[in-house]
Amino acid sequence: MSAGLGVMRLFIIFMLGCLCPRQHCVQLEDWPDHADSQPRLLQLLQRIRLERHFETIVVYGRAPCVFHELLPQLELPTVLLANGSSLADWRFNSESTLLLCCGLSAEQEHNPHTLLRLQQARRLVQLAPKIRPRWLCAVYFAREQHNVAMLDARGNVYSCRLFQQPNYVQLVSFGSDSDSNSSSIYVQQYGNVQGAAIISEADQLMPRSMLFRNPSTGQLEMVGFVCNLINTFVRRLNATLKLRPDIELGKTIYYGIMERRVQGNELDVAASLTTTLTTNNMDYLSYPFVSTSYCFMIPLPARLPYKKIYTVIVEPLVLGVLLLLFLIFSLLLIYSQELSWRRLSLSQLLLNDRCLRGLLGQAFPWPQQASRHLKAICLLLCFASLMTTTMYESYLQSFFTHPPAESMLRSFADFRDSPYRIAVDRKEANRMLQSYNLTTDHARNAFILESWHEFVKMRDTFNASFIYPVTRLRWKSYNEQQKLFQEPMFYYSEDVCLHRFMLMCLPVRRHWPYRQLFENHMLSMWEFGVMQLWVRRAFYDMVQLNMTKLVDFSSGKPEEDAVYVRDLSWIFFFYVSANLLACICFAVEFCWGRYV
Repeated sequence: MSAGLGVMRLFIIFMLGCLCPRQHCVQLEDWPDHADSQPRLLQLLQRIRLERHFETIVVYGRAPCVFHELLPQLELPTVLLANGSSLADWRFNSESTLLLCCGLSAEQEHNPHTLLRLQQARRLVQLAPKIRPRWLCAVYFAREQHNVAMLDARGNVYSCRLFQQPNYVQLVSFGSDSDSNSSSIYVQQYGNVQGAAIISEADQLMPRSMLFRNPSTGQLEMVGFVCNLINTFVRRLNATLKLRPDIELGKTIYYGIMERRVQGNELDVAASLTTTLTTNNMDYLSYPFVSTSYCFMIPLPARLPYKKIYTVIVEPLVLGVLLLLFLIFSLLLIYSQELSWRRLSLSQLLLNDRCLRGLLGQAFPWPQQASRHLKAICLLLCFASLMTTTMYESYLQSFFTHPPAESMLRSFADFRDSPYRIAVDRKEANRMLQSYNLTTDHARNAFILESWHEFVKMRDTFNASFIYPVTRLRWKSYNEQQKLFQEPMFYYSEDVCLHRFMLMCLPVRRHWPYRQLFENHMLSMWEFGVMQLWVRRAFYDMVQLNMTKLVDFSSGKPEEDAVYVRDLSWIFFFYVSANLLACICFAVEFCWGRYV
């Protein structure tokens, strides 16, 4: 079967090669009186313009040509490409452009961007004698240019039809009363592609694309919010989805490999996502599928040990305010006793027994014959001590009941100082560091994996020894999975990001004829909320297909619920230090009073 098709293709190429030299020799004299044919051509162009408006005309081929005579009468912007190709990229609207070709070989477009922009443009080709319409349609179909009409020397109009036999229809001359004369010249070719194959492949990066074998049919099928987009598009066109039969189930493929397969015309559309930031050639990308951020999923910091709680509750600013209050109350107590500064000294100021015990919430002897000012100051001192002790007691009870977490990582400098390493695939690391003119040797705390599949597998098992780059789109499914854990393990850091905003696109073949319909289908799915539903159900699809395990990866280390002696080490340290300081002060006072 394949050998017969190969022979048939060689025969068609041979016949076209024999006919193309004859096409170069077509002159205006092969046609009837061009003065008589001009009104019919103008009427034909007017009919085309009524079907769908055009504002620009591009003429491929050298004069003399039947179309060159009409240009002054059309009064439209016209581009003449005598050599059959353009030098600059085509930047006008291709929907409002009509291409007039002076023969089969007149259009020899070598500019890839112009060729892509004008792929779906309408073409009217001058049909030379002895050239059959079905051969010319086959040539343009091989170029994947399907909106083609032909005009022969007798004034008959032919239009190519892709999914029918024969592959063209004849629209008789304008002098005929045939019903076919009222048919549209250019029609939508892809309303029903009659089972034509669309070649695709899934990168198997959950949850956007997953591959499984249907137990009832035994065939490979795709699922995931990206795969669902392709599946519904295939059903919409009545096409056939063709997958590689030798693909390995469960093995994640790097999206850069999918890009190369699309660029090598191995795939029509890849069930994968790639970013516009790392792609130089936008011809191989679809319309932006989704916008997302590319940041890091970082292990949640551990609970603060009980022995460090005492250092956390003492804020430097609050401690400074307490010292300032101590000095103020000491001055007020010294002055209010005799309403003078005669008893003011450094020892009385810094070692005021009443003020110190009052701020600590302890009892102190009430001064005899206290004045109203002294009573007011003592009342303020008691109120300050009540506020201070209540505040710190609340802190201690709250922190001992639910210990706070350690500080989070909020910069790349914190990454370097943390015990974690950044796990990344080598190809992805080279892509990320390329914009910074660095290599993987500069990433001292990076853990480079040679396999993209191993990197994804490590990230899917929530290995809390590493930091992982991840898109917000993927993080949603991870966060949904964490809800089944006893406690969450990772958080998505929006402080440290590789890209806070980036557009994700599907890799598509450059000259894929269904590109425009596919992009319209994509926008329709977003507009009607179908895509949002697929994204929300992504995790449940993974569970339904047994692609993810309902395992609690956080149940490794039980949380301590008791306070041990080692947790009170700071209390013992401060207690012993304070007693030593009191003994030293007592010894100094004893010696000072005895020998001085």
